Amino acid sequence: MNVAVADRRRPIKVGIQLPEIERPVRWPELASMIRRIEELGFDSIWTGDHFLYHMADGTSDAPWDAWSVLAAAAAITSRVSLGPLVTPVGFYNPAVLAKKAATVDEISGGRLVLGLGAGWNDVEFRGYGVPYDHRISRFEEAFTIIRTLLQEGEIDFEGKYFSARDCQLVPRSRPGGPPILIGSLGERMLNITLPYVASWNVWHTETKNSSTGVAPLLTRVASACGKVGRDPSTVEASVVVLVRMAGGLGRRQGDGNMDTTPNPLEGSPEVIAEEMRAYARAGVSEVQLVVDPITIESIEALAPALELLDRS
Repeated sequence: MNVAVADRRRPIKVGIQLPEIERPVRWPELASMIRRIEELGFDSIWTGDHFLYHMADGTSDAPWDAWSVLAAAAAITSRVSLGPLVTPVGFYNPAVLAKKAATVDEISGGRLVLGLGAGWNDVEFRGYGVPYDHRISRFEEAFTIIRTLLQEGEIDFEGKYFSARDCQLVPRSRPGGPPILIGSLGERMLNITLPYVASWNVWHTETKNSSTGVAPLLTRVASACGKVGRDPSTVEASVVVLVRMAGGLGRRQGDGNMDTTPNPLEGSPEVIAEEMRAYARAGVSEVQLVVDPITIESIEALAPALELLDRS
C-alpha cells in the first residue's frame, strides 16, 4: 500500500472472508492468502464456521475448522482483526466456546471479533449430533454464558439447555473480553443481544448487495435498540458484500446452489471504492467482502480500490 496505516483516511473498514467451499484450499495457500490480505492493507479476515454441507449433486463438503484457522491466522498476522462470520453457538458447549474465544484473542494480541449466531443448516446440526430444536432459546442461554464469562470472567448458571456452575474463565485475554458481533436481525435475537453486542452483521442477500439496502436495516435495529434502552449510535453496522472479479462465475454455496446474485459489485477500482464510500455514507462501519473467485490474484486486484479509499 502507498498510504501508511497511521495516515489512512479510510471511511470504512474493509475485510475479506476466507474461502469456504468455493474450491479446495489447502493450508499452505490459505496461509499465503492470510498473509497477503494483511500485507495489502485490508482491515480484517473472517471465516465461515460450518461443519457439513450436503450439496445438490449428492456430494458433501465443508470448510476447515474455523477456530483452528482463526488461531493459526492470529499467529501469522500482527494487525488485522479476525473473527468467525459467524459461529453458531449450538455447535459448542458455551463455556468452552468462551474459552476458545479468549485463547484466540490472546494469541492475536486482542484482535478477535466474536461473531455469533443461532445457525441455520439442519444438516450439520443433525450430522454432528447437535440439537436443532428451540434454537433461539438455546442461543439465549448460551449467549448469557458466553458473554458473561468473556465480559465479567465468571458465572453461576443453570438453564434448561446449558449450565455453567461456579465457572470462571481464567486466564482472560483482556478486561471486558473481545467485542461481540451478532449475525442476525431477527426481532427476538436483537432483543437478546443488543444490550451487550458491539456490532451487527447481515449477508449480502439482506441488502440485495447494494448500499441502498442498508437504510431499512438500520431502522429495524434502531427500533430494537429503543425497546432495550440502547443508543443505536453505539452499535456498529457491518455488511457482507459480494464482489465479482475477473473469472468470477458464481460462488458455490452450502445450500448446494451457486450464488448468482444479480448485482455483484464489479468494475474498476474507482467503481468499487465509490460503492464502499456509499456504504460508509449509509451508516456502515465495515464491509466483509466475499470475493468471486476467491484467489490471491483476486484479492491483489482489489488493492487499488483500498488505495483510493485511503485518499478519500
